[in-house]
Amino acid sequence: MSRFHIQDSRFKIQNLRFKSTQICNYQLSSVNYQLSTMTRFSNSVTNLRSSEIRDLMSLATAPDIISFAGGMPGNELFPLETIDRIYQSLTEKEKQTALQYGPTTGLPSLMESLSGYLEKKGLPVKSNRLIITTGALQAIHILAKAFINPGDPILVETPSFIGALSAFRAYEANLISIPLKEDGMDTEELKKKLNSTLPAPKFLYYTPNFHNPAGIIYSRKVKQEIVVLLKERDIPIIEDDVYNDLYFYEEDLPEMQLIKAEDPKGVDVCYTGSFSKILGPGLRLGWMLVPEEIYRKCELIKQSIDACSPSISQVIADKFIRQGDVYRYTASVRQEYKKRGLAMIEALKASLPDYVSFEKPRGGFYTWLQLPEGSDAAAILKKSIEKGVVFVTGKTFDPDGIQNNFMRVSFCNTDVETIRRGVPLIAEAIKEVCGP
Repeated sequence: MSRFHIQDSRFKIQNLRFKSTQICNYQLSSVNYQLSTMTRFSNSVTNLRSSEIRDLMSLATAPDIISFAGGMPGNELFPLETIDRIYQSLTEKEKQTALQYGPTTGLPSLMESLSGYLEKKGLPVKSNRLIITTGALQAIHILAKAFINPGDPILVETPSFIGALSAFRAYEANLISIPLKEDGMDTEELKKKLNSTLPAPKFLYYTPNFHNPAGIIYSRKVKQEIVVLLKERDIPIIEDDVYNDLYFYEEDLPEMQLIKAEDPKGVDVCYTGSFSKILGPGLRLGWMLVPEEIYRKCELIKQSIDACSPSISQVIADKFIRQGDVYRYTASVRQEYKKRGLAMIEALKASLPDYVSFEKPRGGFYTWLQLPEGSDAAAILKKSIEKGVVFVTGKTFDPDGIQNNFMRVSFCNTDVETIRRGVPLIAEAIKEVCGP
């Protein structure tokens, strides 16, 4: 082979390499350009999903649909005349305060009246610190931000409140689920998870009274067992108690006593509550009652989020408590929810097949239906929608997103007559999917 041919071959090879390099560089620069022009969201945002409840809301508000989906008060139950009277009675100075920014932790007048309200419930207000929040869910978000680093394990119930699960996922927590029994969290399973989870969980989250979605009341025995298991482990408790005032039977009050009310030594308890169920969710007012050290961090976090909660809502809520309206209103609305809850129980008993069990509500907004193992609540929902009724499938509330043989049926936003019409339609859908 002549030298010329060798050189020519080398030239061709070098030229080929040059072209390959150009192509590779072009492809890489093209990918980089595409990446640079894409919206680059945070990891925490990519973990967020719209809940089934929110997705159902547009359907649930259709005039021909019976909705057992939403966990909201009935519009017709709001204390409109009381709110009108309160606003009309405000002085010029109070109206100015209502339209102005306020302190991050809350208006002093509401802090005072709410403290008295909580002390009547036996809560240790003087030895803790109170923060007014923009709804109870903001309180949960603030506590989540205070404790969670990405990947941190936290202990939650299964099923659990979807709003809290979404908040914890937003901060990239590792959700360690503990199953519920009829009287609260399975403490044997909790003990196993505490002994096997490393690093140690950052906190335990639970809903003690008229659980969302399970409807249960935690027994005092289970609450005491939780405290014993967590003592001296440096694992705080978030006690989320927004349904406390909506009990149907006074005999349940001793069992409903909160861990926060006992203020146990060796366990930090962060108590959260809300005006949404005892006045109106549109005011967007909640609170947290927490130990001093946690309070200092939470105040800074809230300051960075929204500076303060709506002053106009705080002025109205303050008067609502001071004038005693909160006690009169909750006593009245409690009776209406009891009527609806009892109507739900009667309709379910009369309509459901024997293989479906359900939690009989003693307060709150919900009842929790259990289908046979392996049943698909999503298929039942589809049939139910065809019949003009909606509810929420159990998978929505499962931290692991697995169990779908449960259904949450709410009675809070539907009158007795509509409950009696709607429940048999759900029962028909169940039978069509699971058998007679």
